[in-house]
Amino acid sequence: MKNIKHKILVLSGKGGVGKSTIAVNLAVWLSMQGKDVGLLDIDIHGPSVPTLLGLESAELHATEDKIIPIDYNDKLKVISIGFLVQGQKKAFIWRGPMKHNVIKQFVTEVDWGDLDYLVVDCPPGTGDEPLSIAQLIPDTDGAVVVTTPQQLAAIDVEKCIIFCRQLNLPILGVIENMAGFTCPHCNRTTEIFPGNQGKQLANDSKVPFLGSIAIDPSLVRACDSGKPVINSNNTTAKALQKAFQLLLEPNEKHKNNMELQKKMRIAIPVTNGKLSQHFGHCEQFVVIDVDPDAKTITKTEMLAPPAHEPGALPRWLSEMSVNIIIAGGMGQRAQQLFEQNNIDVIVGAQDNTPEQLVQKYINGLLQSGENICDH
Repeated sequence: MKNIKHKILVLSGKGGVGKSTIAVNLAVWLSMQGKDVGLLDIDIHGPSVPTLLGLESAELHATEDKIIPIDYNDKLKVISIGFLVQGQKKAFIWRGPMKHNVIKQFVTEVDWGDLDYLVVDCPPGTGDEPLSIAQLIPDTDGAVVVTTPQQLAAIDVEKCIIFCRQLNLPILGVIENMAGFTCPHCNRTTEIFPGNQGKQLANDSKVPFLGSIAIDPSLVRACDSGKPVINSNNTTAKALQKAFQLLLEPNEKHKNNMELQKKMRIAIPVTNGKLSQHFGHCEQFVVIDVDPDAKTITKTEMLAPPAHEPGALPRWLSEMSVNIIIAGGMGQRAQQLFEQNNIDVIVGAQDNTPEQLVQKYINGLLQSGENICDH
């Protein structure tokens, strides 16, 4: 990994949103810019990259101690579990440790050589594979999060954003896929999936919005034929190029959002100096500033909260630039009020000192249990 300058994860909390399509086209586009690129597909149970690149018949080879990636072109190398499957219908029925081990092999034993970029196509959700890759490559540039416009997808994708923040993984931007269909005959656009939850989610979470990609039959044909649409000159290719360009050359708003992500201020409700298991009964708040890059606490202060009235605490903490609250138990309504004030809520934390809780959180070791105050 030390020979790879930039590492980008492509994530989504929801399956079927076109995440692999985005990852493949991003990798191909980077290679078209003259960059040396690797594309790592860690979707163990549903590897799509070989099909999307027309490499279904490719087979991996190895030297004595290294796995040799497949050359898509002279600038792009590819690794996928799909290259190990003999026949499209074979299924891997693996538990977590086996998946972790094969991902570790792909990270540590592949002869990538010197690369400008490694793009990692992760499976949907926040389970074993995304967690493994985030821990095995701790110096990633960040994640591109893919969603579709409807509320159903956005709910799961929001969990993906919280997952990234819990692992101190920067979010490089959100791409909203399948955002309407433009008829090729009358040029009228129909919203197949109503809403613009991708853009709204990015705004609410204060992360960059990279753009919307419409549903396009030519994109479907390109995926099925193994010829990435980014190579064409149609509207979809141009929309993807614009999103990818913004990813590499962010505008001022994008830069500001990235800076906001680097600031971490955590509030913890306490009673007698320890985590209060009942949020509404807390006596004070410990507010802790964190340097997420160094994973260290830089400042700690004890504050008396205002009167516990509906909406008062979320507004108060938001005004103090708190962006995370770690609690023992908290009711659903209170959680919603914090989320409306752009404060991520982690409930079910175990009894401990605030400093110990924060240190575990920034190291990705915080374990949460049952929310004992869900009312």
